[in-house]
Order: sequence, then C-alpha cells, then structure tokens
Amino acid sequence: MRAKKRWATPVRLIVLSFLGIILTGALILMTPLSSADGGWTGFVDCLFTATSAACVTGLAVVDTAGHWSLFGQVIVLLLIQTGGLGAMTIITGFFSVVRKRTSLADTRMLMQAAGNDSYAGVAQMVRRLFLGTLIFEAAGAVLLATRFVPEFGWGRGLWFSLFHSISAFCNAGFDLLGDYKGGASLSAFATDPVVVLTVTALILIGGLGFIVWDDLLNAKFRLKSLKLHSKLVLVMTAVLILAPFALFLIFEDGAAFAGRSLGDKLLLSLFQTVTPRTAGFATVPMASLSDAGLLLTMVLMLIGGSPGSTAGGVKTTTVAVVLICTAASMKKSPPTAFKRRIEDDIVRQATAIVVIYLTAIIAGTCALCVVDAVTLREALFEVISAIATVGLSTGITPGLGVAAKLMLTALMFAGRIGGLTMAIALTGEQSASPVKFPTGKLLVG
Repeated sequence: MRAKKRWATPVRLIVLSFLGIILTGALILMTPLSSADGGWTGFVDCLFTATSAACVTGLAVVDTAGHWSLFGQVIVLLLIQTGGLGAMTIITGFFSVVRKRTSLADTRMLMQAAGNDSYAGVAQMVRRLFLGTLIFEAAGAVLLATRFVPEFGWGRGLWFSLFHSISAFCNAGFDLLGDYKGGASLSAFATDPVVVLTVTALILIGGLGFIVWDDLLNAKFRLKSLKLHSKLVLVMTAVLILAPFALFLIFEDGAAFAGRSLGDKLLLSLFQTVTPRTAGFATVPMASLSDAGLLLTMVLMLIGGSPGSTAGGVKTTTVAVVLICTAASMKKSPPTAFKRRIEDDIVRQATAIVVIYLTAIIAGTCALCVVDAVTLREALFEVISAIATVGLSTGITPGLGVAAKLMLTALMFAGRIGGLTMAIALTGEQSASPVKFPTGKLLVG
C-alpha cells in the first residue's frame, strides 16, 4: 500500500515560518506605536514593508527614517535580522543553544534553510553562524560610528551605525538617512572611504553564504582544501567584482560619474559593482545611470549572492553551473569544475532555477506595465529588484498602486524563499517514477 504523503514537509514549514514572521511584523507596523506621527498605517504598505524587511530586499513605499518611529524602526531591523539569518535557522539554533535534542526532520529543515549540503556539523555551523554574525555586525557598527557619531551625535549616530551595519550584512538595503543632504540612501557618504568600504565588506561577507564561512574555518583558510562549492563561490565572487568594476568605470564616466575625481570614481564604481548583488544601497541615483550601466546592474541583481547567504538572486553557483555546462556542451564533454564532475541533478536544478526566474521576471514586468503607468525600463528594473531581493529602484516604488505593491510583495517573498523551493512547496516533493520511457530524438538550437 502506498504511503500517504506528509503535507507538512520541511520546505513548506520554511515557507510558512517566513509568512508568519511577515504577517506578524505587518500587524505590528500598522499600530500607532510604530509610526512617527502616532497614526495608523495602511495594511498594504505595512505588508510591503514587512515583506521587504524579512526578505532582506530594501524596496520601500514609505521613508524608513521619516515615517516610522524608533519602535517601528526597531521592528524593521528585527525583521531584517530574522530574514537575513533565516527563520528556521534561528528557531533550530535556539533549540541547539538550550541543548535540546534536534530531530532529523528539524535538522533537514535547518540544512535547507541555511544552505548546508549535508547533515553533519549542522549544529556547529549554526553556532559559528551566530558568532560570526555578531562579530561582523558589531565590527561594522564600530567602524560606521566613527563617521555617523560626529555627524549625528551619540544617540542617533550609534543607532544609525547599528542599523546600517545589520542592514548591510543582511543585504537588506534599508537606511535611515532619508534625503540627508539632498541625496537618497548613502549618497551623502558616496565618497567617504570608511563608509563605502565598510558597507561593501559587510555586503560581500554576508553574501558569501554560511557554508562558505564554515568551510573556510574547517580548511583553516587553505584554498586547496576547500569544497567544490566554496571554490566556485569564491571564484565567481571575484569575477563579479573585477569585471563589472572595470565596466562601470567605462560606462558611467560620462554619465553618473561625470565630473568626479579618479578616486571618487573608483569608490563609486566599486560600490555600484557590489550593491546590486542584492544589497540595495545606493551612492548614485539609479535613474542617472547610462543604459549600459543600468543593464549591467540588472544582470548583477539577477545573479545575486551565494546559496545559504543573506543574499537573493539565482545565486552565483547556479550561474557558474550554467556557464560550465554551456562550455562543456560546446566541447561535447561532461561538465567539470576543479577536476570534479558536476552531477546531472545539479545541472537540471540550475537550469530549472534560471527558467523559473526568467519566466517570473517576464510575467511580472508585463503585469506591472499593465496595472501601473510605468515604462518598460522602470518595470523591468523594479521586478528584477524585487524577485532578486535587491531593493534598488529608479524611484517609482512609493508611487505604485495597490495592485502593483501586492505583486512586488509576492515577488519579494518568492525571491527570498527561492524559485525552486517555492515551486516544490506548492506542488510537493515528487518521488522518482519507477516507469522509464524510451528515449526520443529531437532537434534544438
């Protein structure tokens, strides 16, 4: 007799845990205690904000600094931290700390939520995750305080330092600067090396992925001893920094970087290279970028960070697998990397993820153009920013209608959970079919 499938699968529990956190945050943000003027905030705006925070996106329909009270800002920060670490990681990590036995089902949920590739060492990885997060966020806050405290005073300066450090490490992109000195996001500190380099480092470290941290520690930072996953992540990260850095210098020399000194251009280009990888901070207005620069930004947003990290997107390793398979197909050889053959299941999964994201982007862009009066350029940028959980915008987010806000909310949620994970959660995990059909030939390309 065929066993009945369990509805409460680990994937669905992960999805429901994020949904519960978002709804709870939205209801709290609605209350007068959360707003700066002491009034109630509409549910759609609160749902959008809570989703953007918990899914570490950064898109905002209201000004975070001006609309929310200190209590509301704390709620947003808690949602960012929870979403960055992962709801199931935090829950299972709590049980690990209080020394309660973790079941196999809980371990499997944690493994999927944290991006681990095996059951072994999950509890140790969680402890390192929390310790590493605390160290990096604290160090980032101290460095930012050297600039924010003299600028805003001790109270606001320390709060701003902590908020932006956590937001950067979690790749969230929320800021409390509003239109400080006439610029949005980090524009007022665009040429400040301490702020730019600190935020850049936090974004990159948070976007590497917890499994890479763990592997680097286990290998004692010997690159040859790293697992294939970590090697691919580090190589792709380096490539996605160096190549776009040079391209932005070329593309924006006469556009967004026009009239700047060479030193300023180097800082602006570095930050513009890193922030689209799902961070969402900005030192130059996105609308001021050249068409080539905007297209490059969208490509970087779509790629995103690495699996098991605070970042979103299709992920660096997914893109690496697709590129490796493309090169292998041209050579008519099996896909390999670092003298290791890539499994067929991984190839199929990578292909599925790319197709799911591209399909969602095309459908979302068409829908946004229909429901709101925005251009194709604006709609495409906003949709990619939402589903890749980036948070960058050309400035149209606050003016969107209810239907557009709800659509972007759904895209942010799906993007944080992951396209393939969301598909499995909706359809259920399918067991392998015992029936094997005969192969057929067809032409492609």
